[in-house]
Amino acid sequence: MDGNGRWANSRGLPRTAGHAAGVNTVRTVVEAAVRRKVGALTLYAFSSDNWHRPRTEVGAIMQLLVSRLPKESRKLAREGVRLSVIGRRDRLAQDVIRAIKAAETRTHAGTQLHLRLALDYSARGALARAARHLKSNRNGRPAAQDFESALAGAYHCEKPVPDVDLLIRTGGEQRLSDFLLWECAYAELYFTRCPWPDFNDAALDEALAEFCKRQRRFGRVPSA
Repeated sequence: MDGNGRWANSRGLPRTAGHAAGVNTVRTVVEAAVRRKVGALTLYAFSSDNWHRPRTEVGAIMQLLVSRLPKESRKLAREGVRLSVIGRRDRLAQDVIRAIKAAETRTHAGTQLHLRLALDYSARGALARAARHLKSNRNGRPAAQDFESALAGAYHCEKPVPDVDLLIRTGGEQRLSDFLLWECAYAELYFTRCPWPDFNDAALDEALAEFCKRQRRFGRVPSA
């Protein structure tokens, strides 16, 4: 979900207007993902490093969550979309936490799409917390499944986040930016200069079409 601020600046608008436009794109992409039978979609809404942004911008993003989550979660529930928020919660304001919990409860029964919002999220931070948890609770060498369970706890998830098949980065940057590093071990990477507020059904279809062209070998010899 990159490029909100630059999208706004290019139009002579404050960066906060770009974040508001980005919320509308979330609605567009979620509806498109449901129609295309996508099983899981994780959106990087706010990284742990984003706390270093200006206080007014951070406050506007958090207020968007509080004001839009109730309405959007009701739509998601009607569409069969389950919403989960991954990341730290100890640094969020109580009104944000209440909005998150209410949205998660309202959409818990959704089976058409599992939508995850990464909020105050850092993959390296989660990996470090999971490692500390295993070190304090186990002797010997943990299995990958044990680590994934510990990682889910660091994300505040009931179950481990599945491996990422396709990572789409909007806005022209070509880096992972501390996003789902464990789960992206074999992800196909797709970079587009399109800023998030302009990302739409057609842009999603282009990304999915490119993904279908990729040969995914997972370290094996390609089949004849």
